[in-house]
Amino acid sequence: MEHTYQYAWIIPFIPLPVPIAIGVGLLLVPAATKSLRRMWAFFSVLLLSIIMIFSADLSIQQINGSFLHQYVWSWTINNDFSLEFGYLIDPLTSIMLILITTVGIMVLIYSDNYMSHDQGYLRFFAYMSFSNASMLGLVTSSNLIQIYIFWELVGMCSYLLIGFWFTRPIVASACQKAFVTNRVGDFGLLLGILGFYFITGSFEFRDLFEITNNLIDNDEVNSLLLTLCASLLFVGAVAKSAQFPLHVWLPDAMEGPTPISALIHAATMVAAGIFLVARLLPLFTSIPYVMNFISLIGIITILLGATLALAQRDIKRCLAYSTMSQLGYTMLALGMGSYRAALFHLITHAYSKALLFLGSGSIIHSMETVIGYSPEKSQNMALMGGLTKYVPITKISFLLGTLSLCGIPPLACFWSKDEILNDSWLYSPIFAIIACFTAGLTAFYMFRMYLLTFEGHLNVHFQNYSGNKNSPFSSISIWGKNGVKAIKPTFFLSTIAINNNESAPPFSKKTYPLDKNVRNMMRFLITYFSKKKKNQYPHESDNTMLLPLLVLVLFTLFVGSIGIPMDFDQKGIYFDILSKWLTPSINLLHSNSNNSVDWYEFVTNAIFSVSIAFFGIFIASLLYRPVYSSFQNLDLINSFVKMGPKRNFWDKIINVIYNWSYNRGYVDVFYATTFTRGIRGVAELISFFDRQVIDGITNGVGITSFFVGEGIKYVGGGRISSYLFFYLFYVLIFFLIYYFI
Repeated sequence: MEHTYQYAWIIPFIPLPVPIAIGVGLLLVPAATKSLRRMWAFFSVLLLSIIMIFSADLSIQQINGSFLHQYVWSWTINNDFSLEFGYLIDPLTSIMLILITTVGIMVLIYSDNYMSHDQGYLRFFAYMSFSNASMLGLVTSSNLIQIYIFWELVGMCSYLLIGFWFTRPIVASACQKAFVTNRVGDFGLLLGILGFYFITGSFEFRDLFEITNNLIDNDEVNSLLLTLCASLLFVGAVAKSAQFPLHVWLPDAMEGPTPISALIHAATMVAAGIFLVARLLPLFTSIPYVMNFISLIGIITILLGATLALAQRDIKRCLAYSTMSQLGYTMLALGMGSYRAALFHLITHAYSKALLFLGSGSIIHSMETVIGYSPEKSQNMALMGGLTKYVPITKISFLLGTLSLCGIPPLACFWSKDEILNDSWLYSPIFAIIACFTAGLTAFYMFRMYLLTFEGHLNVHFQNYSGNKNSPFSSISIWGKNGVKAIKPTFFLSTIAINNNESAPPFSKKTYPLDKNVRNMMRFLITYFSKKKKNQYPHESDNTMLLPLLVLVLFTLFVGSIGIPMDFDQKGIYFDILSKWLTPSINLLHSNSNNSVDWYEFVTNAIFSVSIAFFGIFIASLLYRPVYSSFQNLDLINSFVKMGPKRNFWDKIINVIYNWSYNRGYVDVFYATTFTRGIRGVAELISFFDRQVIDGITNGVGITSFFVGEGIKYVGGGRISSYLFFYLFYVLIFFLIYYFI
């Protein structure tokens, strides 16, 4: 057993041969490297599989009682300053290792087919492997400095992967936005690390926790300074996990390839912020104000993410806001001190959201079969619908992921989210009400996404792409033929095609024609699709894309079982795998909770939470249920239209909600107005002051000296009479000044 732990230091280095070999190969033998490019995908999967097996062995040892192993090596020693590097294997590390490797393998297998036609195939796998190595190094780090180094490497990989198609201006802007926003959080994290080194004199976690607790117990530290430094550490996690107010980069990050969204924005990068808070939770628990701050940010993010997902049309952006909201649940649990519930939800959400992101990639892939490469259209749910009979496997997997995220038993997220909701009632009834309300919103927008995508008719205006006006597809489109007329919507008409030519988008007072096609960045895709027969139907993805979906479906179905109390001892106290796994970490937090289970209370709470989820699903089905050409419910629509003033009142409320959601809560507008324009205005003012005042004084002194010199040179003519005249003239002036003053 000890022998296994001794070699854990090699974990972050195992994926590195792939990016190194790709880089060297492209530099020295580019033709051979490109011709064997599928080989690199195989090695990427193979190396990550080795890490997964190694991590599984470590996790089994953790569950069986071998809890904590740490090895450090001195890097630099100077007088009283000592910096050490090493690795730490504990339950939190082993959980993250399993999560990163399992999701990573599925994404790599999926990407082999998804990116097979992309010219940057090799570059993609080089970035992915380096990102996995960076994240593995982050979770095995033994001190804050080491975490910060890998933290920045993860951020760099995110920048490269989000901007993978950097020649598109919108993608270049998205990766820059992610980079700048995360630099704000990283600067706060760096200040917090330096602040705690000033307070404790150490970067090591265990020393940091013990020294801080001793200083607090003996009242030997300024509480304001301690709270400030801890809050700065948390700011780094806020940016990385897309929590309010540094969440604005996450929806724009969806401009990257879909596998990137599944890996970085479901299981790795955004999970890094949660990991940091979980790692430092023994420190935060000794500072109540920081715990309250963490829970407050969590509950705000929960509600904001859910409301912003309500009206999104881009399927990946909707999932991005869902990720933001669900990570808010995890952050709320950490702020409440519910360490087990937080990590449980991190695990279940990661698998469910990876399934949904990969499912969305399969949907986008099938839509591109019809319309060609155009992210603005292939990701637009308003142009989907009726995909059930064309992509049945994707439909079933996406539905299971949706039900899991809605909190429907016995799927994974039900068990973890229900536990967080129960703990929130004990922590704060107000927070609990908001969390339960948001659970209903989650069910609403997730089923809205499902219904718009799979049910009803195919909404793509097919003849625009196939060249055949006798398309077998229904031509009903919420956009109409050539743009649409402005139609005053009603509560029901918001999502229903009025006729074959015109309709209204959800909740909006007016509609706009679709934008023109963006510049096609992959000409070979155009050639590929142009060779296909006309009237191409959407089709199911290849087996290499469906296999990860099916494996993630199994995780979504069964991973929740690790947190279900099943075994019990002679005292009637129940145990589960996750609690055994996390026992040392829970003891480190001095948790007073036990594993006893009141099944009556559990069932009662479960019925309440599931009822909320079903209510959200019912409302989504009512508003977004498929309407066929027969318009069977036309009488119901007409009766509602005749409601007069009440209809106008509801229209106003719904339009306010829609505008708030579609415009991202106006947070981006606020940042653009306050920070971007404000900073630019300050910069212009400073530039004006520099040019007109600073440079003006300097130039003015020079010009004045020039004219004075020019004037004086004519005075010095060498005549004594001229010198006497000026002498007497100045004496007279000074005399008059003295006399009158």
